[in-house]
Amino acid sequence: MSLKSHAEALSASLAAANLVPGSAPLIPDSFTPTTELGIAFGEKGVSLGNLFRVSEVKGAPTVSFAKEDNAPESSSYTLLLVDPDAPTPDDPKFAYWRHWVVSGLKPSESAEGKVLTEYLGPGPKDDSRPHRYLFLLFREPEGLALEKEDVGGEEFVQRRSFQAAEWTAKHGLTLVGVNWMLGAGDGWKE
Repeated sequence: MSLKSHAEALSASLAAANLVPGSAPLIPDSFTPTTELGIAFGEKGVSLGNLFRVSEVKGAPTVSFAKEDNAPESSSYTLLLVDPDAPTPDDPKFAYWRHWVVSGLKPSESAEGKVLTEYLGPGPKDDSRPHRYLFLLFREPEGLALEKEDVGGEEFVQRRSFQAAEWTAKHGLTLVGVNWMLGAGDGWKE
């Protein structure tokens, strides 16, 4: 798929899921991806809102993305995985729940970087409607060196209500790629 057709499909899926515009402008209306963000749990790829059960997302996914056309070779990237529907889509008082933060990523087939927030698999309850989970890839400004302390702690109460838009703005991060999935409990019935 070309980047242009990917951008159109991404835009349509985000609008249909009511992720653009949001109450916090994590994904601005004017956003156009400059790389396609690949996320996969084993053999199953995340693709613009497809459904995963809790048992499918226990371990961290693989991340891949291509170099942006106009970005310097030295560019590094930060990935966020956040839940705008915590604790439930009907009462998202803990949005954005911070599930995973990795910085210093380089474009590749299996990008690896410095983990700032350890991966915590999505865990919606069986009686909750599916949650939306956003994977957001940001280009870092030249010379940025983020540490765990820059993000916050790993404890349950420290992960909830993460001010993602403010945090990315504070560190000068530029959104370049988005992917998202729905997550549901293993016992959730459609």
